[in-house]
Amino acid sequence: MTLNRTIADVTAEIEARSASLRADYVQRMRAARPDGSARGRLSCSNLAHVIAASGEDKPPLKSLGWPNLGIVTAYNDMLSAHQPYENYPQLIRAAARRVRATAQVAGGVPAMCDGVTQGQPGMELSLFSRDVIALATAVSLSHDSFDAGLMLGICDKIVPGLFIGAASFAHLPIIFVPAGPMPSGIPNKQKAEVRQRYAEGRATRAELMEAEAASYHAAGTCTFYGTANSNQMLMELLGLHVPGAAFVHPNTPLRAALTDAAVARAAATTALAGDAYRPMLDVVDARSLVNAVVGLMATGGSTNHTLHLVAMARAAGYLMNWEDMARISAVTPLLTRIYPNGSADVNHFHAAGGMSFLVRELLKAGLVHADVRTIWGDGLADYAREPILVDGALQWRDAPAESGDREVLRSIEQPFTADGGLRLLQGNLGKAIIKVSAVKPEHQQVEAPARVFESQDAFAAAFKAGELAQDLVAVLRFQGPDANGMPELHRLTPALSSLQDRGFKVALLTDGRMSGASGKVPAAIHVTPGANRGGALARVRDGDIIRLDAETGELSVRLDPATLAQRAPAQVDLGESERGLGRELFARFRSLVNHPDQGACMLFGDE
Repeated sequence: MTLNRTIADVTAEIEARSASLRADYVQRMRAARPDGSARGRLSCSNLAHVIAASGEDKPPLKSLGWPNLGIVTAYNDMLSAHQPYENYPQLIRAAARRVRATAQVAGGVPAMCDGVTQGQPGMELSLFSRDVIALATAVSLSHDSFDAGLMLGICDKIVPGLFIGAASFAHLPIIFVPAGPMPSGIPNKQKAEVRQRYAEGRATRAELMEAEAASYHAAGTCTFYGTANSNQMLMELLGLHVPGAAFVHPNTPLRAALTDAAVARAAATTALAGDAYRPMLDVVDARSLVNAVVGLMATGGSTNHTLHLVAMARAAGYLMNWEDMARISAVTPLLTRIYPNGSADVNHFHAAGGMSFLVRELLKAGLVHADVRTIWGDGLADYAREPILVDGALQWRDAPAESGDREVLRSIEQPFTADGGLRLLQGNLGKAIIKVSAVKPEHQQVEAPARVFESQDAFAAAFKAGELAQDLVAVLRFQGPDANGMPELHRLTPALSSLQDRGFKVALLTDGRMSGASGKVPAAIHVTPGANRGGALARVRDGDIIRLDAETGELSVRLDPATLAQRAPAQVDLGESERGLGRELFARFRSLVNHPDQGACMLFGDE
């Protein structure tokens, strides 16, 4: 199938604007390729430290004949998605020995759970944890004694952080090794209904706790289609997974076989393998990054990736922007309905045909680059097949011809909507992102008076006091990365949903985040520049008429330019967000972070 013209044009434009940056990056990565074993560059004293505690692996490590795989793990047993990683180092070492390789844990990276910190002060460290993870990944691999890297991570900021860190070691083969989603709990719609009733005072805390525990109930990734599961989809479209690895349950024979396959593939593609050498540098390029954006739009994935993918691309030497994403979204049909864009969860998506069906349909439509290199081979078609066990052996079969459930997954000929639902908003309030794949058409244009808040607590108090029973645009400002770390604002969702269900026209406008759980209420998020950086959001007052139009892309306040410019910007004491729970340690991050449309990343300057 001929590549879609817009996809081709966007890819070419990314390559052109990034030419100098990418060329420098490629030169550095090519120069870092070892001649034989990476351990050969170490002194005898260096190597003695590497092998000192390696037990039965000491002889092959000393001889330099076997490749050595570096494991970077985000294991902790508080985070359900990462709890299965507890035994992975042992399993990986055993799998490595079977293919004449060794494996060592190079280091660990932090893995915070947004579900635990949601609505809490700790959420103000969440986005910055991505940059910490990137730095920790770099420290882990800096021992320079590894011939490939295995990244053990799944959730929100963790996979992007691992990717950014690994991109500085792109002379190595890098494979991401997932652990899979938990089994389905209570229906997501039922959980959302209990949350909304609790916000309205019509459900008890005991009822809420019972619903939440029935939803998040076992080891594995949370099953709604938020950032964690969007990450897994992206790793497939980037070609950094073993094909079909994303959504297989933890602690199953198929999951174990896929992990073994990742180990074997990493060992077979190091610089020691000659012509089979396949570094991350040769896998991640403008084409694969565009493929990832297409996948995000086709599945209605997390808006967090409008930040993460920009930062990930920059780490690999590319300048990607929101305009690129909006253009891709406009030509990419929505092929899935997974909560919060539907009632199904990722297990239902996987059962209906999952990633193999999705990739096959995108290839059929010419919406993705088919000729990319992946960790598995040459061409994205490998990811249009699904893994199975036949007599205990791992094999792949073609994706099913038809979706197993057309309410969850559809063909390219019969999509849910003609576009991916991600839109770019612009106007005198700045630039913002909105995701409308779960927003009904009648709610995609809102013109209403502003109610301005500078904290989630203030909004919640006003709602509880009955002050918000009207058409309104809730403005929550000073939530940007340079202000309070750019937390997610899901605490607002039940109240806003309640107001919308009561017939009011409501929307959210914020320089903060909503992420993959963005739902049925229109939300203009990631407003750039933010209120703390002189953005017009700081000049909005209660009662100002704001227009948010996802159809035309307008985001404006109905004021003449002179009036808006003459207003003194609001000043907020951010001291409470600068201290406690370690936030005082992140002052430098807040002062150095770039704008959200540049990735909201502390590691790279303004471009």
